[in-house]
Amino acid sequence: MQIIDGKAVSASVRERIKNEIEILKNAGKETGLAVIIVGNDPASKVYVNNKKKGCAEVGINSYEYALPEETTTEELLELINKLNGDSRVDGILCQLPLPKHIDEKTVINSIAPKKDVDAFHPVNTGHIMIGDYSFLPCTPAGIIEMLKFYNIEISGKECVVIGRSNIVGKPMAMLLLHNSGTVTVCHSKTVNLAEVTRRADILVAAVGKANFVTADMVKDGAVVIDVGMNRNAEGKLCGDVDFEGVKDKCSFITPVPGGVGPMTITMLLNNTLTASKNNK
Repeated sequence: MQIIDGKAVSASVRERIKNEIEILKNAGKETGLAVIIVGNDPASKVYVNNKKKGCAEVGINSYEYALPEETTTEELLELINKLNGDSRVDGILCQLPLPKHIDEKTVINSIAPKKDVDAFHPVNTGHIMIGDYSFLPCTPAGIIEMLKFYNIEISGKECVVIGRSNIVGKPMAMLLLHNSGTVTVCHSKTVNLAEVTRRADILVAAVGKANFVTADMVKDGAVVIDVGMNRNAEGKLCGDVDFEGVKDKCSFITPVPGGVGPMTITMLLNNTLTASKNNK
C-alpha cells in the first residue's frame, strides 16, 4: 500500500505555477486574484487565509474584500460587477457558504465566466461537460493531478464516485470519463452500495460522513481517494474512509489530512494562472 502524498504533489505543481507567474511578470503581466468573504464564518476565514498564503507563495497578487454579515445580495453583486471590469483582477472567488439571506446562485452567475476560477458558473460547467474547458473545479482537478503524479492509469478502469454534489461528485465523474474511465456515480439512493463500490479500481469518496467507507466496500488493490473533511467523536480530523480498516486492502490511498486537501488551493492558483494567460 502506498500513501498518496498531497503535500508533495501540491509542492511540485506550485513550483511550476510559480515559474510561469514569474515568466508573465517578466513580460509585464501581473496576476491578480480577488477573494470575497461575507460574514464571520470561522472555517471560511481559515480557507481565505490559506488562499492568501498560497497566492503569496507563487507570486499572485491577492485582493481581499471582507464584507459584513448583513451585506445584501445587491451590494455583493455591485462589488462583483466592479471586479469583473477590473483589469488587475484575473480571477474572482466568492467564499461559500454565503449568509442565508444572500442568493448564492445569483452571485455565482454574476461572476464573469473568464474570471470564475472556482469553475462554478453554468458556462464553465457546460464546458466541463463537453470536455472543452479553461477551468476545472479545484478538488476534482487536484485528484486527477495526483493520479497522474503517481502514474495511476485511469483509462479503461472501473471508477466509482460516491457523492453527486456540483462541486465534487459530478465534475469528478466527468473528469474520470474524459480520461477514459468507466464511471459509476453512487449516492444516498443507490441500492446495494457496497456491491457497486467493490467493483471499483478507483474509488472516490465524497459524502461528508466520517469513516463511511469500510473495508468490506473496497476491492483488493483498489486506489482509494478520500475527499471527506470530517470530525470524529473525539473531534479529530478524519475523512469519509475508515483509513485504518481500509489501508491494507488498497494499492494507493489518500490520508486525511494531507491528501486531497492541499491540492484544492493549489488548483485554484492554477486556475488563476490560466485566467491570467487568457486575459493577456
